[in-house]
Amino acid sequence: MTEYRWEYEKEGVAPGTVTIIYDHEVKGLEESLTDTQHLRRNIISSTMHIHLDERNYLLVIVVKGKVKTIQNLAKELMGKRGVKQLKLATVMV
Repeated sequence: MTEYRWEYEKEGVAPGTVTIIYDHEVKGLEESLTDTQHLRRNIISSTMHIHLDERNYLLVIVVKGKVKTIQNLAKELMGKRGVKQLKLATVMV
């Protein structure tokens, strides 16, 4: 709980990652994920995806920007149908 509170009370600029497990077979999901990434390219430095099996993919998005903006990106991605898990990790430098 302390870590959760600390993570979400941060302000300022921070680097981090958004790690997602998603269902590749959900129609339109990959296009939607890509569109969201293009709209947030001001905070996204890099992305990588890995095929875990025929259906499940792992997507890692490397970010750097205002913590609130990164949190909003994570919330938007988590709300997409077919996203199974999402983990946001930011660090203060």
